[in-house]
Amino acid sequence: MNTINPNETNSWKELSDHFKIISKIHIKNFFVKDTSRFKNFSLVFNNKMLVDFSKNNISKNTIKLLIQLSKEMGLEKSIKDMFSGEKINKTENQPVLHIALRNMSNNPILVDRQNVMIDIKNSLKKMKVFSNLVIKGKWTGYTNKKITDIVNIGIGGSHLGPNMVIESLQQYRNHLNIHFISNIDSCNILNILKKINFETTIFLISSKTFTTKETMTNAMTIKNIFLKKTKIKKSLEKHFFALTTNVQCAENFGISKNNIFRFWNWVGGRYSLWSSVGLSISLAIGYKNFISLLKGAYDMDVHFSSERLEKNIPVILALIGIWYNNFFNTETEAILPYNNYMHKFVEYLQQTNMESNGKNINKQGKKVSWQTGPIVWGGIGTNSQHAFYQLLHQGTKLIPCDFIIPINKTNEFQKHNIQLLANFLAQTKALAFGESSDVFEEDVNSNIQISNNKKLFSTFKNFDGNKPSNSIMLDILDPYNLGSLIALYEHKTFVQGVIFNVYSFDQWGVELGKKMANDIEKSLDSKNQFDLSFDSSTNGLIKFYNNV
Repeated sequence: MNTINPNETNSWKELSDHFKIISKIHIKNFFVKDTSRFKNFSLVFNNKMLVDFSKNNISKNTIKLLIQLSKEMGLEKSIKDMFSGEKINKTENQPVLHIALRNMSNNPILVDRQNVMIDIKNSLKKMKVFSNLVIKGKWTGYTNKKITDIVNIGIGGSHLGPNMVIESLQQYRNHLNIHFISNIDSCNILNILKKINFETTIFLISSKTFTTKETMTNAMTIKNIFLKKTKIKKSLEKHFFALTTNVQCAENFGISKNNIFRFWNWVGGRYSLWSSVGLSISLAIGYKNFISLLKGAYDMDVHFSSERLEKNIPVILALIGIWYNNFFNTETEAILPYNNYMHKFVEYLQQTNMESNGKNINKQGKKVSWQTGPIVWGGIGTNSQHAFYQLLHQGTKLIPCDFIIPINKTNEFQKHNIQLLANFLAQTKALAFGESSDVFEEDVNSNIQISNNKKLFSTFKNFDGNKPSNSIMLDILDPYNLGSLIALYEHKTFVQGVIFNVYSFDQWGVELGKKMANDIEKSLDSKNQFDLSFDSSTNGLIKFYNNV
């Protein structure tokens, strides 16, 4: 992979000069000058997804220069390296092959000369058999009762991905109740325990290393409560399962070897929902729908790896993000799904992007002098319109937005669906084009003191517009389209990491807090008299805790 710094390229310098011109042009003027702007600045994926990026502060030349930047940064080679199993995760000396997990072709993918597709297919077969047994009521608990509840115990990628997918695909859910324990906060466990019956519940302990402290603490607590109730250690075989790379640790915990669903070190946690970590998904929506999810992601993989850069959806969205983050200095981007089932999607993308590209060290081990990963945030429309859209429209910060909506023409509440779509379309239009204040004069409230001065009052209702957004429309929210959408954002993150010249597939930034927590934990017990050798703030907080 290339290790050149982006701001040392010729393209970066050209983009800097280009920015001085383009930043003075209002978005509405692009539409005035180009009556075919939508056609020229939109792409369709597989006749199921439309991506409209016309409402951005960009011209054809902007895209041309951004593509040029990606080529100077070696993006095309980097894509080939990832798909061919090169060890692009240099700091951990690992390939990055979540794309292999959804590979629907018969082509081998090699890691250290071994075709990993053999193990992947075997893992999928095991998931299929088990999912079908549980869903059909043929897998029973220690008292021979059918399983009614699944509890996934994991954190980070072992929680966010599966939870998001299951919530998003509510319309495909079967009779099984799915619960998630992730937080070390005991409230999480207590809340789940109120809802389940141990006789009819199975527990999926999801941890790549099977040493993640929060996960293993929660798992051990659940295991101890379970054994206290059943008093039969062998009953664990009916109820406890491991999703991990560390078979030995899982066995040491007490998991039966047959109950271990493996995945591999070249699967990053935040990219693991496609592996056996997605077992809860397969149980919740059925194995056939799980495969459809993988198929959608695979087709996006094919598009990403084979389509030329100018027509490549993840590449274009990634480059537009870099344009705002580094030249407009926006720092954040909002993700705004207009579908209530997708309420976990933003939280999932926060990890995908911010844990990947939240880096200030380049591949040479030096501090960067450009902006890397943006702050990702957002919420569900139309709820968010009544919460933070005021800032989007009239605030002092420029915030690029991705609006996402699945078209829903199938249910009986078409009035609702039409209103939702109308709001979706209206918001992107209002953000881009704005509105002069004179159209609001009839709404002037005579009870407001300053309303007598119409000129003054009108300034409060002025919308400048020129706020950028992308619109992503899906023909339906189904497993296939959701898989494609997730893969789109994964590849967008990958592209940006390449151009930022950072390693996107490690997460060393989370390790320091874990190490410090282990040291501090020893001092959080009033029975022990440890010398408090931390800073005065930490010492003071510990003393207050111990004395309460």
